[in-house]
Amino acid sequence: MESGLYYLTVALGISIVVNLILKRFGVSPIIGYIMTGTVVAYGFDLHHMVDNHTLEMIAEFGVVFLMFTIGLEVSLRRLATMKTDVFFNGFLQTTLTAIVFFIASFWVFHLDFATSLIVSMSLALSSTAVVLTQLKATKEITRPYGQRSMGILIYQDIAVIPILLLIGFLSNGSENIAAVLLQTTLSAVVIVGLLFVVGKRVMAWLLHFSSSSNVDELFMGSVLLIVVGASLLVHAFGFTYSLGAFIAGMIIAETQYHHKVEADIAPFKDLLLGTFFVTVGMKIDLTFFVHHVAEIMGILVAILVIKAVVLFGVVRIYSKAKVAFKTAIALSQVGEFSFAIFALAGNAKILDEDLNQLLVLVVVLSIIFTPFILSKIASIAGIFFTEPGMTEDFSTLGVHNNHVIVCGYGVVGKFVVKALHAEGVTYVIIDNSYKHVQEALADGEKAYYGDMSKTAILQKLHTEDAVSVIVTLDNSAKKRLVCESILTYAPHVKVVVKVVSLEEKRELRGLPISVTVDGKKEVAAKLVCEALYCDIKEKI
Repeated sequence: MESGLYYLTVALGISIVVNLILKRFGVSPIIGYIMTGTVVAYGFDLHHMVDNHTLEMIAEFGVVFLMFTIGLEVSLRRLATMKTDVFFNGFLQTTLTAIVFFIASFWVFHLDFATSLIVSMSLALSSTAVVLTQLKATKEITRPYGQRSMGILIYQDIAVIPILLLIGFLSNGSENIAAVLLQTTLSAVVIVGLLFVVGKRVMAWLLHFSSSSNVDELFMGSVLLIVVGASLLVHAFGFTYSLGAFIAGMIIAETQYHHKVEADIAPFKDLLLGTFFVTVGMKIDLTFFVHHVAEIMGILVAILVIKAVVLFGVVRIYSKAKVAFKTAIALSQVGEFSFAIFALAGNAKILDEDLNQLLVLVVVLSIIFTPFILSKIASIAGIFFTEPGMTEDFSTLGVHNNHVIVCGYGVVGKFVVKALHAEGVTYVIIDNSYKHVQEALADGEKAYYGDMSKTAILQKLHTEDAVSVIVTLDNSAKKRLVCESILTYAPHVKVVVKVVSLEEKRELRGLPISVTVDGKKEVAAKLVCEALYCDIKEKI
């Protein structure tokens, strides 16, 4: 155990340096951790450490804490709204993909029945750790394809349970499958009863008293106790650790503490996830890879294509083509749970050693490629699909007068549009960011892509007939250019500008802008107003 922790500490130290270097090139930290694992394994000859129980347990709990944070975002009420993504898309994708891979394994590669079954079900899974980490980091998890991806991944994580049970059954053919299914069903009922009936009250009580103590260490300790306790309880009944953590997160999501819990648990999740990816890198056998590179790359490409095609077909049933395409690209890799499945199947003599190593390398490579693919997913989708209305053709705008032009559909722009809609005001949205225009279109708004610093765009928007223009752009330089163009083209139009700093005010100095709204100053004034108003009410 001591040696395992020693090498783990060394690996994490190296990963910090590697990730600092990679960050300059915009490369995901996930790749840095995987590279660290490979470097450490070969630099210190630690391939024997891959199967170290202590290291595997620590790494597995990285996924446990990730699933806990996912549970925090998926309350029972929200899960009910995601039933199509989880239970329809998830079930259909997992089942159809497994069938296709089984046919290929059994009839094309001539693997035996048991091996084909395990391999096909493992390859049907996608990477929860990589995909959700990336989607959360880029805020894409709130987008339609992010929601589809999360729903399918939740179902896949639940599907790991019967796969693990199947390995146990296949390794012991004399066992009665009916008895196994009955035992699993009873265990599931007991787990649900313990966690949702008893555990819910215990968790709420524990979080309430630890929070009211105003001692951060006690609250943090309570959260860790809940995560680890729920994981161990569920594992004791034969299920995965991560399922217990996911259920615990769902329960806490119904309480008032879920935001604080998520913030406090983030450092542990990120650190342990880093450990998980280090162990993934340690699984890479470069010698085996060199000797079988053609086979590995061929199988990898085939898996990515097959999964993407099946995913697209499934998600397309209830979603737009572009959403289905992005979901398919995001989930086309093979997931980290396959490592555990391959290890158990290898120990049960269902997979031979060479096939095991080949599959591990295929999975590792698919995980390595995923962050690069996800970072470019919008560009990839743009090659095949064009958003409706995403054009500089303003012919659909028609003739407008006495309208408000909202320049910028960022965070503030969304609130502005919502307020204008509530007031029944006619407005037009314009932004020079494809991403923001896509968001507006997805929200059901009529938005146009264009640069308001260009006179041609001002003409198409009928700026001279507008009541006012609200500028909510974040870029200071672009903000000044837009204001200058508007005031030159239509000097009588009221221009309202959002500013967030003294530097921005200085940038706009000298322009006859009607109103500048300082976000920080307005918030401060509102806070003081509310505080004094409440004080007056109490005295009355």
